[in-house]
Amino acid sequence: MKRREFFKLGAQKAVEITTEVIKAKAVLRADDWLRPPFAKPETEFLNLCTRCDACITACPHDVLFKLPARLGGRAVDTPAMDLGNKGCHMCADWPCVVACEPLALALPEPTEDDAPIPPIPPKLAHLTINQKTCLPYAGPECGACADSCPVPSALTWPDRLRPVIDQAACTGCALCREACIVDPKAIDIRAWLADDLMPAAEITG
Repeated sequence: MKRREFFKLGAQKAVEITTEVIKAKAVLRADDWLRPPFAKPETEFLNLCTRCDACITACPHDVLFKLPARLGGRAVDTPAMDLGNKGCHMCADWPCVVACEPLALALPEPTEDDAPIPPIPPKLAHLTINQKTCLPYAGPECGACADSCPVPSALTWPDRLRPVIDQAACTGCALCREACIVDPKAIDIRAWLADDLMPAAEITG
């Protein structure tokens, strides 16, 4: 291999490594917030999002907000979900997604067997019940979250006393957390890691 080709190959490899490092950093930072439904992978989302606020304005339940400047220049003013305090109602027409012209939020292309608009998004967040603070696990009756879940079988009451979250059915909309009456909330919320759908660090609101 000629010297020039060697250095050219080395430069290409350096660019590839740098790109992968940047992507990895973006994914790790994204563990600190929750993007709106049908958001592109974090690095692509950041490249596409124009911070136009159209999705924030379109949300009828005021679930979306701008990320603050303390989170860095790349993330500042981009939209995130306030699932620590409010639940995503998973609106039938997905107004936040439809409002996104640069397609940082984008519904998947329907197939012949799909409905025109998918009824359920990819996982929004990973929710778990904190049995130390959930009232039914301590003895007192509660049931505040009993009618909050919009997804059949995602929140069940096997013994008719204590709620259980079915992770396979749960979308992470956090409406059960919003309905919870204890302080701190008995529903813990975490972001999903994009690559392997494993829950990341807990997000508090």
